[in-house]
Amino acid sequence: MTDKPLQGRVALITGASRGIGAALAVEMARQGAQCVLIARTQGGLEETDDAIRAAGGLPATLLPFDLVKAEAQIDAIGPSIVERFGRLDILVHNAGELGKLTPVAHIDPKDWVNVMGVNMTATWRLIRTCDPPLRASDAGRAVFLTTGRVQRPKAYWGPYGATKAGMEHLVQTWAQEVEKTPVKVNLFDPGIVATRMRGTAMPGEDPASIPQPGDVAPLIATLCHPAEARHGETVLAA
Repeated sequence: MTDKPLQGRVALITGASRGIGAALAVEMARQGAQCVLIARTQGGLEETDDAIRAAGGLPATLLPFDLVKAEAQIDAIGPSIVERFGRLDILVHNAGELGKLTPVAHIDPKDWVNVMGVNMTATWRLIRTCDPPLRASDAGRAVFLTTGRVQRPKAYWGPYGATKAGMEHLVQTWAQEVEKTPVKVNLFDPGIVATRMRGTAMPGEDPASIPQPGDVAPLIATLCHPAEARHGETVLAA
């Protein structure tokens, strides 16, 4: 296998300013992809772009906006990518929102809207805008990051688990709808990884004692290869 299996592929990655998203962007660029990166902070995206260039990758296209508030910008992604590149080969929705760990009866409405916006509504909008350009690819690939909390509900994790469950249902439905096309759609559960979200949920945990974002990035990148045949699956990191 070539060391650049993503050579010439156009990849859109959300949550790319840090953690798994940033590590994945560097890995995909190292494998030859032209990355289009979304995150809330311009500075964080620029740091990821610096890491991409340091790894010998192509300079990334940076889209600094909030997935909850920038509905018009999300809707414009697909047409803009088609105008610039002619197609989209890869979509990875890595961005996720934990929200506050609290009893269901105490969920703050604003917090609910924010978690729903990133984990669920943005999933729908990304599918809506990226479906046409992914179908224009000879091997469109889409990966959505999920969590084992969907199958294993836990007290105080209601908004996160519920919205990720909704995301899974939406993604699996879409996978059935594109089954007769070259597009392959999968879910990926990274398991325990040392991210900022994990640190917020488990503040007493030593981040050096658990897997790092760079450990799972190659696994996600593999799901995006043109030769990848899996479809409609939930792939576990371990």
